[in-house]
Amino acid sequence: MEQLASFSMLLLLSFLLFSSLVHSHRPDPSPVQTPNEQQLPSWRLRAARAGLSADSGLAASKRYEGSSDLVHLRYHMGPVLSSPLSIYLIWYGRWEPAQQSTIRDFLLSISDAAAPSPSVHEWWSTVALYTDQTGANITRSVSIAREVEDPRRSRGAVLTRLSIQQVIAEAVATHHLPVDHRNGVYLVLTAPEVSVQDFCRAVCGFHYFTFPSIVGYTLPYAWVGNSATQCPGVCAYPFVVPEYMVGTAAMAPPNGDPGVDGMVSVIGHELAELSSNPLVNSWYAGDDPTAPTEIADLCEGVYGTGGGGSYTGQVRSDGAGRKYNLNGKGGRRFLVQWVWSPMLKACAGPNAID
Repeated sequence: MEQLASFSMLLLLSFLLFSSLVHSHRPDPSPVQTPNEQQLPSWRLRAARAGLSADSGLAASKRYEGSSDLVHLRYHMGPVLSSPLSIYLIWYGRWEPAQQSTIRDFLLSISDAAAPSPSVHEWWSTVALYTDQTGANITRSVSIAREVEDPRRSRGAVLTRLSIQQVIAEAVATHHLPVDHRNGVYLVLTAPEVSVQDFCRAVCGFHYFTFPSIVGYTLPYAWVGNSATQCPGVCAYPFVVPEYMVGTAAMAPPNGDPGVDGMVSVIGHELAELSSNPLVNSWYAGDDPTAPTEIADLCEGVYGTGGGGSYTGQVRSDGAGRKYNLNGKGGRRFLVQWVWSPMLKACAGPNAID
């Protein structure tokens, strides 16, 4: 009876933790705020959530990527993903081949050292600086192991956070995807016609780990949605600008698709945090493990030198005026937010100019 009670309590705690903590990202410059936070500028809000005082050096800095001695990013003794990553893609809903190609090329660019600088590979090198308690670094090897498509939306066109795990469970149960405990990362990507719990209102993507009660195993996974028809001003920023940002011009997306180009940065954000905090007990700032501020959260909205708030920072432009900050596989270009460097104690990206 005591074992049953303990197991029931564990399930309850897991559900409560999952419902409040599944960590999420939205790239627009105005993070979701509580009533007590509604008067804070976005950069000051992020600093406060990371455990900084409103009058700290970082909060007062003109460069959001500066002074990190004040950011209490700590290691909490959990694992990082140090083994080569095998990504298992689930394309949920209707996807165009060109859209899939852009996302695949981004994922494959992480391990492509041949791309010219500044590159996706160099960007991931900052992520790879994080280690576990044995000194093992996050892997620099990322590959796409297998893909499965679900154009008929087997779980419906409206998903909850838990039903996303059911999508993974079905892919595993039908043997379309293997159970890969050592190397596997499961990435669920939803098409524009699919609604997801809290999508647009509060999140553009999130990462967590699956529950054995649903999937049968504990596996790291992430979800990212295509916001093209639902909330591009929220999740495809800066390629689409929210109405309240009067006078701010949208940037031309590097691959010509605001929804997918916006997804690329969110995917990068979630993979960086999934790798450094897969069980939500590794690298994060703040004292509350149910609301961690992770290595990409600290740099939301920063794509280049001087970035912060509603300013992306200094990025590059191609001959057609399309904006990017990273080069990738096969001549691809992407605009991806920076991540926090444990060495520089600042937001960092390979396109930095100072």
